[in-house]
Amino acid sequence: MSANVVRFPARPSRLALQLERFGNDRSVLLMIWAVYFALRVAMLMIEVRPTSDAEWYYLRAISLAAGRGYLDNAGQPTAFWPPGWPIALSLAFSQFGVSHVVLGLFNLVSAMLIGLMTLALGRRLFGNEAAARAGLLLLAIYPNAIGYVPLALTEVFYTALLMTGCWIIVTRGNRWQLVSAGVIFGFATLVKAQTLVVIPLLFAIDWLRAKGLWRRLPHLLSEGLLVLSVAGLTVLPWSIRNHAELCHWVLVSTNGGYTLLTGNHDAATGDYTPDAPVVKDLMARPGLDEVTRDAEAKRLALDWIRNNPSKFLTLAPKKLARLWLPDGEAEWAYQGGAPGYARFVALYRAVRYANQAYYAILMLTFAAAFLVMLIRRHRDGQRWIGWWLLPYAIALYPTLICVIFSGQSRFHYPAMPFVCLSAGWLIALTWNALAERGKPPMRTLH
Repeated sequence: MSANVVRFPARPSRLALQLERFGNDRSVLLMIWAVYFALRVAMLMIEVRPTSDAEWYYLRAISLAAGRGYLDNAGQPTAFWPPGWPIALSLAFSQFGVSHVVLGLFNLVSAMLIGLMTLALGRRLFGNEAAARAGLLLLAIYPNAIGYVPLALTEVFYTALLMTGCWIIVTRGNRWQLVSAGVIFGFATLVKAQTLVVIPLLFAIDWLRAKGLWRRLPHLLSEGLLVLSVAGLTVLPWSIRNHAELCHWVLVSTNGGYTLLTGNHDAATGDYTPDAPVVKDLMARPGLDEVTRDAEAKRLALDWIRNNPSKFLTLAPKKLARLWLPDGEAEWAYQGGAPGYARFVALYRAVRYANQAYYAILMLTFAAAFLVMLIRRHRDGQRWIGWWLLPYAIALYPTLICVIFSGQSRFHYPAMPFVCLSAGWLIALTWNALAERGKPPMRTLH
């Protein structure tokens, strides 16, 4: 005796329907963008004046916008600290006037570009719209990212440049795109001098992600050299200016030795310590121009490393801890520059604690996503190296820098949109797995 079995597809589970809507409904994406935009605009309502590093950049931008050049506080030509951010900000000031409003709107535009690149890279790296949207949502509500928008610091603008350069390399189709990536990475180098480290990391991933390693190597090597060459040419006019003004060749800035010394001396703790006696004594030493002082700082730091190799190695874990464990450092700018901080200190501190908890969850998810992706690719017989590693390469970049110099939580800011991307992918993957598990059994008719 036989029977015909007719199978009817079961109705998708509620979780599956929610995931489908999240990943496909245009209104959901618009809501994510609305949250992203509104939270950053709201921060612009807070009055905060530039202090410390931000004040230096802000005053240099004013000087450039007025046509006086890149001058120090004494009115002398300088190359102290990279000039890219003041140059960019000065262009906005020259067009729209000098004000904190213009600064905030400039950063808001940069923040929106970061969001756009987050969504675009999420789609490209993971091939999953839900994952890309989840990454954007995670970034949208990340308090520390929001807090930087009104500040005259480099982080928002630099992150926009970094992500745009990465996007062009990942999606490139012709040599002109490589040239444009070189220009962007070159200007990013004028904002943060260590940026050129990123370019070899990008091309290393591209080389190792597919078969035919040695056949593909010459082509990728030529592309990488092209990007590096264009980046170098973008920086060159500033280097020539430095030689003309300071009578020495200075590639980008004269604070490299100073920064190296703050992280490597007898009293170093792993953090950025510019108030250490050896640093203060050098900075106060009369008769030294800034180029000589920077060179002397570099010499002192390198001598200390050579004479104290064990201490240098001992500092490395402390530097890494300073870089990656704390978060929410944007609060310091409000503590020093927001007139209303004292009245709302409890609220600021509550947000700081909430941000630290949120950051910890992001980083744990980021680490878990790495392990899950490795397992899945091994299970599916795929090469373990792919563009999905880009967020981890970007996180590796400040990690390598801080081991040599010093650790500051501010330095991991540019990596956080990439962290959100990987975390978003794992959330979307988990959501889909739960939706499949909760799917009702297929109905049958005998």
